Amino acid sequence: MSTTPTQINCDVKNLDLADMGKKRIDWANQSMNVLQIIRKEFIKNQPLKGIRISACLHVTAETANLAVCLRDGGADVVLCASNPLSTQDDVAASLVRDYNVPVFAIKGEDNETYYQHILAAIDHKPHITMDDGADLVNVLHTKRTDVIDGVIGGTEETTTGVIRLRAMAKEGVLRYPIIAVNDADTKHFFDNRYGTGQSTIDGIIRATNFLLAGSKFVIAGYGWCGRGLASRARGAGAEVIVTEVDPTKALEAVMDGFRVMSMNEAAKIGDVFCTVTGNKNVLSKEHFEVMKNGAIISNSGHFNVEIDIPTLEKMASSKRTTRHFVEEYSMKDGRKINLLGEGRLINLAAAEGHPPSVMDMSFADQALSVDHVVKNHSKMEKTVYTVPVELDKRVARLKLESMGIKIDRLTPEQEEYLAGWSEGT
Repeated sequence: MSTTPTQINCDVKNLDLADMGKKRIDWANQSMNVLQIIRKEFIKNQPLKGIRISACLHVTAETANLAVCLRDGGADVVLCASNPLSTQDDVAASLVRDYNVPVFAIKGEDNETYYQHILAAIDHKPHITMDDGADLVNVLHTKRTDVIDGVIGGTEETTTGVIRLRAMAKEGVLRYPIIAVNDADTKHFFDNRYGTGQSTIDGIIRATNFLLAGSKFVIAGYGWCGRGLASRARGAGAEVIVTEVDPTKALEAVMDGFRVMSMNEAAKIGDVFCTVTGNKNVLSKEHFEVMKNGAIISNSGHFNVEIDIPTLEKMASSKRTTRHFVEEYSMKDGRKINLLGEGRLINLAAAEGHPPSVMDMSFADQALSVDHVVKNHSKMEKTVYTVPVELDKRVARLKLESMGIKIDRLTPEQEEYLAGWSEGT
């Protein structure tokens, strides 16, 4: 682990990158008006004073502004990466040098280093955990149970993490309460849909320079991420094909005007594939066997298990890197399949992740949820909670106000009518 001149324990690529990272953090901050408001309140009230936070998140300019907000609220924050390819090295350097926030994250770190960094964050002996995918929580519950008694609560940012945590709660092994930030309306309606939609297209195009107009773009999964991606791919001129296992979501995709079919069918005709399901082996051997020559496969779900990469490796006669974040697999029959970003989050591997104006709401939810846990943890059970409705609505109101938009309010008469049952036609 490296140290700065002020002896902050950290492990980042190069502190000399900090100048550009500082500019990127400042740029993102300009579009994060809700978080700015919360930060000012935190500075005044110091609600997190004395609280140690270990955060396992994507180390981006947007995340940096969340870390600074928490720090200014009195918290002692340590940050590690929630994905080996999602770190912005210049931002990590600036957080250490300019904001005195210890960071353990390097873009492209191997799996061993990734978990070493999580362990370094756990060495902080947190009162609060902030996770994006539940890897930090998992390590706490399996390898570092010596620290877990000091944890009073946590938050989880993403769909995949919430699924894992709810499974832990169902089995009765979750040791402290966690708020599912992903389930807030001001998170998944906007972050998952508009953020993932735009940034995934951005990542695919940056990696390939492929023209989407006129192509067949196959999306596995029609949750909020899939909806957003389908909308943006259609906007770029692609013919969008959706695959699903849930009949209701499949029907919704049909009603939204997209072609719906099985992946076995779609694999034969797709030009570009992107998985956003949260499940494993969504693209596998039977699909690789029938894909077109030159097919592009990618993932925007949290983990790289959605594409069966070990099987693709076995099926290929050779592979080579043709562009940054593009690996070309030569199949034995002469076809070539192009894997983007090692099968990891393509919007963060090859692009910059979600725009700051979207993350503004998600990270406002994070900050307010941490404050809520600190104030209420003694009354909370060891399970997964949704973001309190009043906090969710407050974030939406602040976002509208920051955009200069005013909306109507119910009159007392209207409130009485909606609350009653006796008044009819």
